[in-house]
Formats: sequence, C-alpha cells, structure tokens
Amino acid sequence: MFKQYLALTMVLFLSACASGYRYGAPEKVIIDTLGVDLAQYQVDLADCEQYAAQINVANRTVEGAVEGAVVGGVLGAVVGNSDTAERSAGAGAVLGGVKSNKRSRHKQDMVVRKCLKGRGYRVLN
Repeated sequence: MFKQYLALTMVLFLSACASGYRYGAPEKVIIDTLGVDLAQYQVDLADCEQYAAQINVANRTVEGAVEGAVVGGVLGAVVGNSDTAERSAGAGAVLGGVKSNKRSRHKQDMVVRKCLKGRGYRVLN
C-alpha cells in the first residue's frame, strides 16, 4: 500500500514538472487601480510571480509526502502491525503532501503580495 501512495506522489510530482508548473495563485490579487498604469502593473505582476516561482511547490509537496509517510509508518508500527504501518504510512503520505502543497502555495501568494506592495501598489486582499 505504501508503495502505491509513493508511486502516486511521484506521478503527481513528475506531471507537475512536465507541465512547466511555475506559479499558480489560487486567488487573484486585487489592487486599488486608481491612478495605476495597468500595463506597468502587468509587468510588475509578472516579475513578482517569477519571484514566487522560486518556491518549488512540487519538491515541497513530495518532501511533505515522504515525511508524512515516515511519521505515519512509525506511528502505525508502534500501535499495530505491518499492515497498520503500511496504511498509516499511506495516509501520512497523502496528508503530508497536501499540507506541504497548501503551505507552499500560501507562501507563493505572500511573496507576490509583498512584492507588489513593495512596488507601491495597494493590495486589497
């Protein structure tokens, strides 16, 4: 079972790499557009998104999945047998991957917002 979860995690990781994933804000950044040159804003937004892309979501997701699998496997082995350890490792891998992915995307959003604020934009969300 653990091997299946690990294989699934690797497939997700490789598909993210193959798709050229860089930055994908789950939420659109909203700014006060009063007096803003929207063409320059698009240039600045693209620059800020490039900074955010330095946070590698795919790698952090895989790292979280592996860490979750290890912790889950150890806990499963402590409280049960090898079957329990495998199920716990699988569950830990999924939960760890999801949590790391969410945390990494949140960090990317914060980088974009801070970057835009640093360039003088009033970020509303």
